[in-house]
Amino acid sequence: MTDKAQDLLDWTPDAVVFDCDGTLMDSERHWQEARIRAFREYGLQPPPGFAAQATGLHYEDCGRLMARSVHKPELVEGLTAALLDHFLALVTDEPATMPGATQLVRLLSGRLPLAVASNCPRVVVEGSLTRAGLREHFQYIVVPDAGDGIRPKPHPDVYAVAARLCGVPPQRALAVEDTLTGVEAARRAGLRVLGVGPRPEGDGAVRADLWLPALHAPELLDWARSCDHRGSAPEP
Repeated sequence: MTDKAQDLLDWTPDAVVFDCDGTLMDSERHWQEARIRAFREYGLQPPPGFAAQATGLHYEDCGRLMARSVHKPELVEGLTAALLDHFLALVTDEPATMPGATQLVRLLSGRLPLAVASNCPRVVVEGSLTRAGLREHFQYIVVPDAGDGIRPKPHPDVYAVAARLCGVPPQRALAVEDTLTGVEAARRAGLRVLGVGPRPEGDGAVRADLWLPALHAPELLDWARSCDHRGSAPEP
């Protein structure tokens, strides 16, 4: 384990901000299927490599990317609406948490302020967490909102707002993310970052302080159990 990684596990944040899709909820597979169905609705096929390009994007950005990838800019609105409709149907039928999500959230609940910072529409985040029995553990949910000037990831806005609502400076909050888009957003907001899930290819993952294979990694659960029993380490 690198010094940077060990440093994170020796540190107690003042708040934890989780991504939702792919981090707490096993819904990235639903987005992938929704993209396929939206393309199919218009008699189209996803171009090679499209899934990797779309992972972590806000659904409106994804709709624009879908139209651009098939050289049909006139379909932006239609593909975006179809994408969201198909996703909502899929996630309603099969809500599921990521391995370790429930255990980790419950361990941290009541010890530290918890928030969610997601690129998904609020109705999706609220509904998913409620069905999973996790909504009560989060004090705040922050999603992109044009009216409030909150831009989607990779802009830092959702994480900056989440930290502020938790009442902590960004550098005293920990972000938990599964995509490089989210890691970049959290880093730009000033948070430290824990990456979870399959490690992305390339060197992008080094932007996270630590990358673990799942939320139920033993060292992460041990860290959560001791979060409120030790003093905070010096700032990195």
